[in-house]
Amino acid sequence: MDLKLDKHISGQFNIELERIMSSVLDMGGLVEQQITQALEAISSFDEKLAEKVVENDRKINAYELAIDEECARIIAKRQPAAIDLRIILAVAKMIADLERIGDETCRMVKAAQVQFKNQEHQFIVDLDHMGQQVLTMFNKVLDAMARMDSDAAYEVYKLDKKIDKAYEAITRQLMTHMMEDPRSIPKVMDVVWATRSLERIGDRCQNLSEHVIYLIKGKDVRHRSREHIEQMLESK
Repeated sequence: MDLKLDKHISGQFNIELERIMSSVLDMGGLVEQQITQALEAISSFDEKLAEKVVENDRKINAYELAIDEECARIIAKRQPAAIDLRIILAVAKMIADLERIGDETCRMVKAAQVQFKNQEHQFIVDLDHMGQQVLTMFNKVLDAMARMDSDAAYEVYKLDKKIDKAYEAITRQLMTHMMEDPRSIPKVMDVVWATRSLERIGDRCQNLSEHVIYLIKGKDVRHRSREHIEQMLESK
């Protein structure tokens, strides 16, 4: 991938940085597969696929360790200047969030697995709908990362509001059901935890969009208002 790096960077250093970003995208692709399979397992009540999702989490962890080690090696060997260090710091933040998305995916599918054995499956429908929204958000942030597109990353950033609203709506529905039928509480709580994991994945996608903007623009947009972020993106 082309990072559009400054001319002062040596050819070899450029290659190393681009190789790291390629690894980040590979890791992102694996996480995307995990989310897709988790949602498929939930919607089809596929116990074996759910177990596969949990088992494959170790591959995501291995990616994080390998990329983190490569970043540390580059820092020690190259002693990068500010702009180069920015890339490495952004990568370190990205892989941390990708790894945590993998963790949340496992928590989600483990919680949903309990529902496979229950007779009441109506909650899974809403969970899957929210999951598809989260998957779309993740797909978009991965695409923004691959294309080094800060504007596309900002569009992903704004999508988290939609995920939060879906989470609130499902949570209200689940709470109402538990109040009307206290016997359902153990079953419904599993869906609550799965839904909570999806909401956290949405938060991590928003974090990833912030890291992409930082990588490209060199501007930290965390804890900023939308208006401030838009001004920062419009400035040179």
